[in-house]
Formats: sequence, structure tokens, C-alpha cells
Amino acid sequence: MKVVPLGAGQDVGRSCVLVTVGGKTIMFDCGMHMGYNDERRFPDFNYITTEGDFTSRIDAVVITHFHLDHCGALPHFTEQRGYHGPIYMTPPTKAICPILLEDYRKITVERKGETGFFTSQHIKDCMKKVVPLHLHETVWVDDELELRAYYAGHVLGAAMVYARCGNESVVYTGDYNMTPDRHLGAAWIDKVRPDVLITETTYGTTIRDSKRARERDFLEKVHSCVMRGGKVLIPCFALGRAQELCILIETYWERMGLTVPVYFSAGLTEKANRYYKLFINWTNQKVKESFVDRNPFDFKYIKPWNREYADLPGPMVLFATPGMLHIGTSLEVFRKWAPDERNMLIMPGYCVAGTVGAKVLSGMKVVDIDQYTQVSVNIDVQNLSFSAHADAKGIMELIRQASPRNVVLVHGEKSRMTYLKSKIMSEFGCPCYDPANGELLEIQTGQDVRALMSDQLFRASWEKEQKKRQDSSVLGESTAPITQMPVRGVLLLGDGKRVPRLLDPSEFDLDAVPVVESGSGSKGDAGSVDALKDSMEETLSAGVLPAQHAQSSGSIVFRTRKVFDGPSLARRLGLMESETASMDVSKAVLAAIRELLLLDPKTCPADGDGESADASVIAVGDSIRISVPQSTEECDLPMVNISWAWEEEELATQTLAVINRVLG
Repeated sequence: MKVVPLGAGQDVGRSCVLVTVGGKTIMFDCGMHMGYNDERRFPDFNYITTEGDFTSRIDAVVITHFHLDHCGALPHFTEQRGYHGPIYMTPPTKAICPILLEDYRKITVERKGETGFFTSQHIKDCMKKVVPLHLHETVWVDDELELRAYYAGHVLGAAMVYARCGNESVVYTGDYNMTPDRHLGAAWIDKVRPDVLITETTYGTTIRDSKRARERDFLEKVHSCVMRGGKVLIPCFALGRAQELCILIETYWERMGLTVPVYFSAGLTEKANRYYKLFINWTNQKVKESFVDRNPFDFKYIKPWNREYADLPGPMVLFATPGMLHIGTSLEVFRKWAPDERNMLIMPGYCVAGTVGAKVLSGMKVVDIDQYTQVSVNIDVQNLSFSAHADAKGIMELIRQASPRNVVLVHGEKSRMTYLKSKIMSEFGCPCYDPANGELLEIQTGQDVRALMSDQLFRASWEKEQKKRQDSSVLGESTAPITQMPVRGVLLLGDGKRVPRLLDPSEFDLDAVPVVESGSGSKGDAGSVDALKDSMEETLSAGVLPAQHAQSSGSIVFRTRKVFDGPSLARRLGLMESETASMDVSKAVLAAIRELLLLDPKTCPADGDGESADASVIAVGDSIRISVPQSTEECDLPMVNISWAWEEEELATQTLAVINRVLG
């Protein structure tokens, strides 16, 4: 498997990771970097090809959520660089993504005057290529590549994606949060055991304190600032933290009876709240249960913002977008409020290096807003982490849930990755990598084979494991429930059309296994057969059938038997008491089976009604044989034997269904 980060490799922002799994190439996320205003804001797509033929080189693009550092370059890649293949994202992401893209386009083009940027029409055309990806739904990109989405928390519609092609699989987490908050649930994933897990590490070295303590600290700081007549600026992204903190402030204002005005920057967040109401099924259980009586996103104390309010005297609280103080309302208001020491700036999330937010958090007292403007920072700066990213504890928990064979770290700073990398390897004993942007990572995946296990082998293994537990219990040893058990059988590899099978050795007829001479000898002499049988019997103890045996040019024969209750079946078949001897019942069973087989042209016995042939054996197709053995001292139970060749497995399945109908 090959992994190449085009963005977010030892860096935060511009998420874009190419993964080649089973010969198929997937682009996970296609974001932009908020710290740059030139061509560096987009991933380096020239790494894929310089000829512009992206559609033939990439089988699918998957967007995990609507934040611009994960989807911001998508219209540029599809409409300006020429990718025309499928794009997968969840329905909430598809609904909200164009709103954020259009808002960013307006700021970049209409306010800053940049040229060559994607247009409104580009965004619309890009969204037409999107295929919805619902939670836990398996979507087939083609005959070989499958995708499945898991709940990621973080923001509305965020998903982790499991991709599988052939015997290789990968999980890409995007951004996720293992802690539930006031409006979203916690991320979780099945124990899918992928070959590779690609996880974000934004807070890879941080273990956050309790959510309740953070909320109390936040509310106390806001309350103390407005009580002394100051203004509170809370930069946050329009979706996710905005809703989380608005619900927190709304509840506190109602409980305390406060009248200080609270605003959120109008337009974008207002539209976002509509989508939270629309996709209420993506929120947590508490919101779903209270939604009918009172929608938590209908705010009573929080009003839309007007730009003129920034110059009004008196205390107020403003939630303004975006969250890193690099453009928009939050930066505009910061310029006006920063010189006043009575005011407070609360940064609730992560800031990418190079943004005004990152400069302020680093302690700079004079900040360059642009090449013409400097601002004195006298405002009280507080960094309270309400980030919807997993901390170190959450990252370890997700790895424990998924049980990957290899881990790749992206979307984090190199220093944080180094610590987390050694912790993952020591705790889970699996290889861990942290490639830089443009660095090709080749991971050797295992040669696991997915196979169907026969009922007979499962029953034998289960009984053996139960007996082992009973023996341990007798000896006074504590026994845990059976969650896994060793299985030894014969692995019969498929030929590309059939799924491999794991079988009990008793289901094989070793005498009928064909022999193909590799040397000058003739096919099928006695010595070769004996040698092959000895070889296979040795192999059975290891639980694997050699590939050269399974793929030989001849047939491999299966056999099974069906034991039945003679007296009860005799009554059901209407036999007289004088006819209930074992052989009489068995003959009646064969006759009933033959009668039903004759009804279907596909299963019609080769000897017709059997009057002119040996009535004790029914032949179906070229290899299927149904017979009744005579009672022996070892087994005096009535039974029916069935054998068939590998090539006629489908016909054998139909025949077994008929036999089961007769035997009840």
C-alpha cells in the first residue's frame, strides 16, 4: 500500500492524502491552508501528474467534513485542474460545503480582489459530482473498491472512512472527537482491523481537563469581563464550536438572568443553524430527545450581528467567524477592540501558524494585520480549548477500537507526532509513520485471505474450545467468555470467481484429489497419490491447503453426510411399521429425494427415475453423488452421503437444499 500526503504531512491545514489500496487510488480530503494567500494554499497536485489527466489516475475523492482545510481546494481541483471522477461526502457535508466555499470566495475575490480564484459556478458544478455517503452504508465505487463511513463527532456530518479493495484496507479518520459535547456525540468505529489507520494528531501531546471544568472556566471569564464593562470577542468557525458555545452561553444567560447583549456574526452562522435543524439525526441523543419540545438551536438571548455594533459603548459578547483571525468579521472587530485592556479575546480552538490568531497566542504585543496595518494588543487574551479534535487519550482509544496493523500520523506538528509515535509503538506494538508532504510511504500489507468457514468446522472448533474451558473450570481456573478461538482446517483457495472456503478435514475426499506431476512422471500413479495424501495430511495439521493443490487442473471433491431420525421421518413419509427398518427408511428417503430432484431440470438426476440404474445412488450433474451407506458397528444411525466436485458447487447447493427439505 502507498500513502503520500500532499497536505497535512507534519503540518496542520491543507489536508490531502493520496492512498493506493489494492491497486486503486483514493484522495482523502482536498483542503486549503489558511496561513497562505498564494498558490501554496492548495495541495501540490503536480505530484500526481503534470499533464492534467487526474481522472484516469484517481479512482475517487472522499471529503470527510466541511471545514475549508479539508474541502477548500475541491472546486479548484475539479473545475480548474480537470478532475471529473466521483466525489464522496456525507449529506450534511454536501449541504454545508458550498456555503462555506462561497463565503470564502466572496472574501478572497470581492474584498481582497484576488484573480484566478474559483467562481460561484465552479462551486455549483463541483457539487454536482458529489455522491452521498451515508453512515454505515457500504458504497461500491466500482466492482472492487468499497467505502463505508463511521460517525466522527467533530462537526455536523463529519465521518471517518473505511476503504477496502481486494485484501487491502485503510481507515482515514479526518478530524474526529472522542468526547461527546452539548450537541454532537463521540466518534466510534467497528473493530475493522485495517492494514493502515491514517489519523489526525492536532492535539497529539495534549490531555485535556474535564469538559465541565473548561465550561465553568469559560463562563466565569466571560461573566467577569462583561461585569467590568468590557467586550468579549470569541472567534470560532461557523459550524461546530459556534453552536457548542452558543448553547453554553444561552443556558448560562437564562440561568443567571443576564441582559448583556450576545451576538453572532449574521448570515453564515444563521444559515448553518438551519442545517443543524435539518440534520438533527446527526446530533447527540439529548438534542434528539428534546428537539420536539424545544429546538436548542433557536436562541433566545443571542441575536444577529451588525457591523455598526462594534463601535457601541458598553459590554457585549460576540461570536465571530472565522476562528483563526485571518480574515472576515473576527479580524475586523479584533482591530477595533484589541487596544482596550478592558476587553477580552477568548480563542477556543487551534490556530494555524502564520495566522493573526497564532501570533496573538504566541504573546506578540504588536501584530501586523496586513502590510499597511499594525495593531497594539492590549486586550486580555485567553486560550481555552474547546477544540472538537481528539486529544492524545482519544487518539489512543480510536486506535484501540480499530485495531490496525499500521498507523500513519497526519494533520499535526512534527514535535507532537514524534512523542505520539513512540507511545503508539510501545503500547500497541504496531509500526507507526509520520511522512512529510510529498514523501512516499510504502507499507507492506499482510496476505490475509477472507474465507467462508463451514458449519462442520465451526461446530468442531466450538466444541473443542468449550471442552477446554470446562476442563479449566474443573481445575478452579477462572474462565472468561469465548470471544475468539483457534480454528484449524483446510483452506481451499478460490479461482477468482468463488470465495475461498475453510473446511473441516473430514469434508475432504483425499483419494479424489487430483495429482499434477511437475516432472517427467505420468499423472496419477499410485506413488504420486500416496505422496500427495501424505503431504496433504501433514498440511491439515497446520490448517492450510497448499495453493498448488487448490489450483491444480483437476477437481477437488467435497463430501458431507446428513444424519436423520429414522422413526419420525418414516412417519412423515407415511411408511408402514413393517417398513421402518433402517434400510427401508433410507431407500424411501432416496426415493423422495429423487422425486423432488426430478421437478427441476437443473437438478434432474442423470439416470432419470432410476428404474434402469442402481437405485441406491443418485447421480446429479457430472460429479454430485447421493447415496445411503449400510449400518456398521461404528455408526448404526441412518444417514445420507453427498459428494461433489468444486466446479459444481452451485448445483450442489441446490441439491443440498432439496435433501434438507426431505429430511426436514
